[in-house]
Amino acid sequence: MSSQIIYGRQPVAEAERGRRRVHRVWRAPETDPAELERLCGSPDHQGVVAEVDPYPYGDAKGLLRRKDALLIALDQVQDPRNLGAVCRSAEVAGAAGLIVPERRSAAITASACKASAGAVEHLQIAHVRNLSDWLAAAKEAGFWIWGADAGAETAPWSVDLSGPTVLVLGGEGKGLRPRVAASCDGLVALPQRGEIDSLNVSAAAAALLFEALRQRS
Repeated sequence: MSSQIIYGRQPVAEAERGRRRVHRVWRAPETDPAELERLCGSPDHQGVVAEVDPYPYGDAKGLLRRKDALLIALDQVQDPRNLGAVCRSAEVAGAAGLIVPERRSAAITASACKASAGAVEHLQIAHVRNLSDWLAAAKEAGFWIWGADAGAETAPWSVDLSGPTVLVLGGEGKGLRPRVAASCDGLVALPQRGEIDSLNVSAAAAALLFEALRQRS
């Protein structure tokens, strides 16, 4: 794929000051809203559509060379809007990067860009072939690996998230796969007092990321 279509005021604005080249921008009212929707395939374009370079995925091994980095890994999160929302929280919280498996995971699509409010243009996002193997490499590089599991008994503020840390969250409905959970140094859960079973993955990621940011402050 030689280019990608993205849409929305903030995603296009961030692309214009981000890492990838913007080939063309269509804006209302110069371009009819119906034509904008045809171009991007969504009514949520907010009057702006752009053609940009394909998303530049980063170097998963290179992220492990970042000193005291805060990283987040997603285990088969398949909704691009959830991926985008996690990217937005990760970028705002100052995470060094985000890891996603190559298979059975959402990619950085136009809808992920929109949900991230353009954060994907500034956050390093890397693919890995095997998440468990990458987590093992992260341990060897000195990272502590904490997985989010609703059944865990440890709260995130009871563990040290101030050093080199990887936060791992599972996919919608299924959570962490057993092998990925076993690759973690420990599992944490956000306390719950309501009636529903768990938080959306993007909400849980935001809470964990900002607890890590609090500890690092």
